[in-house]
Amino acid sequence: MFESCADQTSKRIRGITKGTRMKMLHTSDWHLGRNLYGRRRYEEFEAFLNWLAEETERRGPDLLVVAGDIFDTTAPSNRAQELYYGFLRRIAKGDRHIVVIGGNHDSPTFLNAPKSVLKSLNVHVVGSMDLESELLVCRGSAGRPEAVVCAVPYLRDRDLRLTEAGESIDDKRTKLAEGFRTHYHELGQRAEEIRGSLDIPIIATGHCFAAGGKTVADDGVRDLNVGSLDHVEAAAFPNCFDYIALGHLHVPQKAAGSETMRYSGSPLPMGFGEAGQQKLILEIDFDGRRAAVSEIPVPCFQPLRRISGGLDTILADLNRLKHEHSSAWLEIEYTGAEIVSDLRDQIETAAEGSGLEIRRIKNRRVIDRVLQRIENAETLDDLEPADVFDRCLETHEIPQSQRPALAAAYSEILQTLAESDPNAE
Repeated sequence: MFESCADQTSKRIRGITKGTRMKMLHTSDWHLGRNLYGRRRYEEFEAFLNWLAEETERRGPDLLVVAGDIFDTTAPSNRAQELYYGFLRRIAKGDRHIVVIGGNHDSPTFLNAPKSVLKSLNVHVVGSMDLESELLVCRGSAGRPEAVVCAVPYLRDRDLRLTEAGESIDDKRTKLAEGFRTHYHELGQRAEEIRGSLDIPIIATGHCFAAGGKTVADDGVRDLNVGSLDHVEAAAFPNCFDYIALGHLHVPQKAAGSETMRYSGSPLPMGFGEAGQQKLILEIDFDGRRAAVSEIPVPCFQPLRRISGGLDTILADLNRLKHEHSSAWLEIEYTGAEIVSDLRDQIETAAEGSGLEIRRIKNRRVIDRVLQRIENAETLDDLEPADVFDRCLETHEIPQSQRPALAAAYSEILQTLAESDPNAE
């Protein structure tokens, strides 16, 4: 069973000093409900959750941590919700503990709404910052403590600092970094008091962008800039944490080179930038406080491929994939020197009769040649909001000296909009 910090204040842990063994699985960034250029992906999500449920049953972990971005939007579809709750019902058995934290894509109030019901299944949900709810004691079948969990969700600007008139961008960043550090260190101190002399791990979660973290183009990771937490330093986390389960970045990786501070990455490629990337979940075996981390490859449920080049190259690649009976979804970029007015028709004809599905065709040369003044055949799909704002500043001939402050203010507005919770009253 789980005990919250409030429960623990009335029941100190004493007299047990022998170490314990436990197993944990770490996953994150499911983004249930995400589309790929209009193509719904529910079959992939369902296949992943079925696989994860089977792996959970086979490996028998004591704890499963889902480190944020459960859903892709703050108002997930009924189908996405059905997948989420069906998975929890399937794996919530016996003394297994499940911790789910909110990410920057999730609605805190939506996640929190059923938490009292889910708690009866040993599923502990933390959608928003709440010091008491974030501190948990994970107990085994005999009531013996197995771990202390600091279940920290995505920390929003308003959670960490008070806005003051006249603040500079550097002032805001300093306050955010200090607020982040203070929150984790306070939790860590409380967790150490609970652990006492026990040889059990303290496990922390986080949904943030760690300094030095790797991303790839078109991976769907929403930037966390001004008004948020980008490039969190490893020193922000106290040394008492024996494993830190991170979410937000979709590339599986170690944070700050640490074996025990990890991003599991997204289990599915969220865009063509992640095509060909091996997706993982992580298995952590604890012997007392000592953690041994293993990587578990996630099967590819729907291959994504990028094809780039001149027309002959594209048609040859399509023919090869067709003869391989591939069912990949394709992003095709034509980079040839000649204008091909019927490019789409030729590509679609080449893919006929196969399992290939063309999701996007980029033909940059048409605009290059016809307009003679645009470097790329850009659409809004190709531009980030900050790029559009930069174009506006350029169009209206805003002086260079004023642009940094305007761009920073615009970024903060975007962040405020992204962090608003439409489900809150």
